Amino acid sequence: MRRLPWLTLDGLDMHNMATWPALGKALLGVLLMVLLLVLGYSFYLRELQARLVLARAGEAELKQVFVSKAHQAAHLQPHLEQMRTMQSAFATLLRQLPGDTEMPGLLEDISRAGSGSGLELEEIKLLPEVNQPFYVELPIQISATGAYHDLAAFVSAVSALPRIVTLHDFSIRPLDSSEGPTLRMNILARTYRSADSGQQP
Repeated sequence: MRRLPWLTLDGLDMHNMATWPALGKALLGVLLMVLLLVLGYSFYLRELQARLVLARAGEAELKQVFVSKAHQAAHLQPHLEQMRTMQSAFATLLRQLPGDTEMPGLLEDISRAGSGSGLELEEIKLLPEVNQPFYVELPIQISATGAYHDLAAFVSAVSALPRIVTLHDFSIRPLDSSEGPTLRMNILARTYRSADSGQQP
């Protein structure tokens, strides 16, 4: 292979580059340009590219947030209507909770339900209040005697009262009676009031 004289480095004077052939100057220029590009990329463009990657990741995250917020906004009206319905139902339930001043009336309603069912009420006794996180339980111990169907009618009448009354821990035992099959029922009724105040809201 024939040697090209302009490719040898022996003939190039490093102190006087102006005497170099045009091809040598061009190669030196290309080499300097590549060196500048590599250094520029290393110091300046790499940082910009890292910022760009972070910005794209942030853009994807912001798009997800936007889609989520848009979905929430699109469904906001049904949620507001549902919340209004729940608040209305909650207010209705709060109105069904007796206040302290209504307890005598509630006891009278329970007594009326017992006598209307044909029971003989032996005892209606208020027990101490039980404080819960959001409400206060007002337990009432009830003892009554009567026929089986009368007991069932009483339980049904108490559950139909306009105030919230729940029945718990009942026991039914037969009594020796000359009047026929008579039963004694002991039952714990519980009503509730809001823990926010002693009075009905």
